[in-house]
Amino acid sequence: MTSAPQLAKAFDLRTIDAAFLDNPYPTYAALRQFDPVHRSPDGSYFLTRYEDVMAVYRGHAFSSDKKAEFKPKYGDSPLYTHHTTSLVFNDPPLHTRVRKLLAPAFTPRALGVLEPRFAALVDGLLDAAEARGKMDLIEDFAAALPVEIIGDLLGVPRADRGPLRGWSLAILGALEPVLTPEVERRGNQAVADFSSYLGDLIGERRRHPRDDDVLSALITGAVDGVPLSENELIQNCIFLLNAGHETTSNLIGNGVAALLDHPAERAILRDNPDLIETAVEEFLRFESSNQLGNRRATQDVEIGGKTLQSGSFITLCIGAANRDPAQFCDPDRLDIARTPNRHLAFGAGAHACAGITLARMEGRIAIGRLLRRFPNLRRDGTPQRGGRARFRGYLSYPLALE
Repeated sequence: MTSAPQLAKAFDLRTIDAAFLDNPYPTYAALRQFDPVHRSPDGSYFLTRYEDVMAVYRGHAFSSDKKAEFKPKYGDSPLYTHHTTSLVFNDPPLHTRVRKLLAPAFTPRALGVLEPRFAALVDGLLDAAEARGKMDLIEDFAAALPVEIIGDLLGVPRADRGPLRGWSLAILGALEPVLTPEVERRGNQAVADFSSYLGDLIGERRRHPRDDDVLSALITGAVDGVPLSENELIQNCIFLLNAGHETTSNLIGNGVAALLDHPAERAILRDNPDLIETAVEEFLRFESSNQLGNRRATQDVEIGGKTLQSGSFITLCIGAANRDPAQFCDPDRLDIARTPNRHLAFGAGAHACAGITLARMEGRIAIGRLLRRFPNLRRDGTPQRGGRARFRGYLSYPLALE
């Protein structure tokens, strides 16, 4: 059996196996204890302590620009164009411009208008599930909800939403540490197909602008007199779908799965439904939807007693930081009443997720209404994990409704 120090020393994100993908937390714990600033075989660094990850998020010597990292990985391709133009993988000024244009759509006031629509959507999916007597937590519920919300925000006609989830999964799947030719092909095709669709939709919206969707605001808006280019528009609309779909689907799926695995916590929530807000925060900490982030050092910098040279690529392990016992008491225990809970599921600093309030609203309403409607729901078959290191969630999770 491999000892914890050996496990930490030998860790390489490019050679992880199915056992790691099923449960990465023992490996993360070994890294935190024995090699928290881990130098990977490719020369990059892998950080697992909360303090170190937060220092990078809050620091000024780190870049989110991925051109240098993604050029060797993707070459000149649709994936390269997308990921190096989207909000999340850029520094100012593009990051600032896009974030300012998106901000009005995610204010508490704007989301207050959206909340009744989302609750009605949740209830409609639960009605359909009750008629069937069963449902797949992911396919029939967790993945269906954010696609509809982002579709509404972008003004995508309902009849056109069928391909959206598949496009998102293909594009985000290509962000995994190991990129196979088939995953790369699917990712590039998804970016090309989605870009073509959005080009047509943007053209239609320019001719017939609306005042109730984010797409129109992005088209007509400008920061300091500078509007988004056509390519910036397209790629950041793709980013909106990807960011809003994958992480929210995983939040809902992981949250319900955690409650089914921890019946005592589920009983507490059932008897105290007002705990749903702290419960959502705990789901985000306990099984972070997005497990990994990345930065590049822009100057020599010291982290955890090691000097990282300028240009070093850094992986921020959010999943490990969110189970750091130096920050969270008994971190491997699900505690739906945990407070304080300063998790890093949404990142921190200038790149903290712009859709924090929306994601929390979706998790609160979806999980709360599901449990209220079916207080005795149970697993009805074998769940299937997503099989990815960066985005942690399920592809399938069959439920019997009781």
